[in-house]
Amino acid sequence: MTNVDTKQYVEAWSHRRPGTTLRQTWRYAVAGLSASLVGLGLARFSYTPLIPALIAAKWFNASDVVYLGAANLAGYLAGALAARAVAARIGAVRALRAMMLLATLSFFASSAPLSFTWFFAWRFLSGLTGGIIMVLAASVILPHTSPARRGIVGGVIFAGVGLGVAASGTLVPLLLQQGLRQSWVGLGVLSAVLTFASWWNWPAETKADAASPHHAKQRHASPAIRALLIQYGLNAVALVPYMVFIVDFVARGLGQGIAAGSRYWVLYGLGAIVGPLVTGHLGDRSGFGPALRAAFLIEAAAVLLPTVSTAPLSLIVSSVVVGGFTPGIVPLVLGRIHELVPHSSEQQRATWSQATTSFALFQAAAAYGFSWIYANTGGDYLVLFALGGGAVVLALAIDLGLALTTRKT
Repeated sequence: MTNVDTKQYVEAWSHRRPGTTLRQTWRYAVAGLSASLVGLGLARFSYTPLIPALIAAKWFNASDVVYLGAANLAGYLAGALAARAVAARIGAVRALRAMMLLATLSFFASSAPLSFTWFFAWRFLSGLTGGIIMVLAASVILPHTSPARRGIVGGVIFAGVGLGVAASGTLVPLLLQQGLRQSWVGLGVLSAVLTFASWWNWPAETKADAASPHHAKQRHASPAIRALLIQYGLNAVALVPYMVFIVDFVARGLGQGIAAGSRYWVLYGLGAIVGPLVTGHLGDRSGFGPALRAAFLIEAAAVLLPTVSTAPLSLIVSSVVVGGFTPGIVPLVLGRIHELVPHSSEQQRATWSQATTSFALFQAAAAYGFSWIYANTGGDYLVLFALGGGAVVLALAIDLGLALTTRKT
């Protein structure tokens, strides 16, 4: 490392909160990873490989199962909207711990399908935990992180999503051999272990972490921020076909069975583990704006690939790449927010909350809309992939259009 590099590194690291060591920062990142694994990776994504089993066991019919999956996304929207108010009332760290406990409880409650309403309520609550965790986890941890490492630390936090996907894809088929109820209980036990292991690894609560959601001085968002919020929402639309339908598409749509569908889900999860680490590092190295633009282009091609070919190689590539960008887009958007709002940590938190809300709103709307389209097209999955790909193409077009407009002015 040159003297110039050393000076830049020291200056960057000096902006962390006083008293935070590198070891502590990574300990906090692992706590964030555990939270995203429980509230997002397991609470949301473990449901996808269970869909064919829920139908086969006649707990619910096919249309009900799809709407139950969408209930989780509606809960995610509610959590994103409520997160800052919850943090203001009880503190961000306490809120994160409480959401991990609630997510754990939802698994155990889901092992008893007492009624559609019962199951809907718990799927909604499990989504709510994910929305709150998504808003709060990074905002609690990143202020303790060097600006030069924010991309990779954010990547570690949200790699928990991919770990949850991979864990659900490998564990669920094994647990299903014992029974559907046992599958839900097994996921609950894993969630409880992660909650307990991370309990004391969060940063100490600060006034900034528990600040009022109305404390930040309101400012008009720049065109770049407004565009970013819409782009992030469109990206959510692009992910819905995979997050909700991919296992059922392979298992029933292509007639390859639950085991084959689960294998593609594992590939999706492996991509989701590596994705945020790669995109976070890329953002640190090249800047988050160019990295985000490249991500939209690659993701669009991957989402649209099944509409061109459903050959095994095509589905493998598509599963890994879309899986990588499912959590991989998060550190890029977080980093881009820090670039566009560089001097106000409270404004950064507010903007990230708005971005998460935009993502959740578009995602919930797409989930219900795609569920309606699925039911009214006789189960035409390829239409869903085409619509998802079109959404991320539009996100890229908005980005390029804004860049051209900015240059002209």
